[in-house]
Amino acid sequence: MKLVVVTNEQLKEELLSGGIRDECKIDWISSSSELSSYTDADAVVDLLFEQNGYDNSYLKSFLPKPVFVNSVNKTILEIGFPFIRINGWPGFLKRSTAEVSCNDSNKIQTEKILGLLNKRAEWVPDIKGFISSRVVSMIINEAYFALEENVSTKDEIDIAMKLGTNYPYGPFEWGTKIGLTNIASLLTELSMTEKRYQPANLLLKEASER
Repeated sequence: MKLVVVTNEQLKEELLSGGIRDECKIDWISSSSELSSYTDADAVVDLLFEQNGYDNSYLKSFLPKPVFVNSVNKTILEIGFPFIRINGWPGFLKRSTAEVSCNDSNKIQTEKILGLLNKRAEWVPDIKGFISSRVVSMIINEAYFALEENVSTKDEIDIAMKLGTNYPYGPFEWGTKIGLTNIASLLTELSMTEKRYQPANLLLKEASER
């Protein structure tokens, strides 16, 4: 099977962290505008979809072939096309499971393609933020609230959370790895309907400075 993947070097490295099967061939490109040269691909994976403003102008022409998009904030309904949503935030692609949302008709093909990348689909409802991104974003947000209240320093909060909860990273380390703009964007989207997701002012400030 031939895949064409729109990505940057960081996400490419993460996607390949578990290796790929011999029967999977991948063409790597850096922009969705290059997709017109890869019409023979069996499936498309756009890991820069969210980063580039949810641009589907080149992707929709591949339908009904499987089209995977890294879209944590926008749902399939909001995108308006039957793409396959994956959680491709920095750090999440390294896992052996991938959070995925798609129409029932695409599930078999989705599992097959993810299997070629040595990943298992973890099916999640078509909601903003999936599951793990919501949870991790709230942990980071609470850490910023604590910092605003002068509970402790960033380094001390990171150390306390790693030692006390066995998290792989402290919340501020996590925020840096994922990208504060990603965290702030998701929380802002979620807070429009659920006030408990209201992002901390300090988080918004630091995200705007990145």
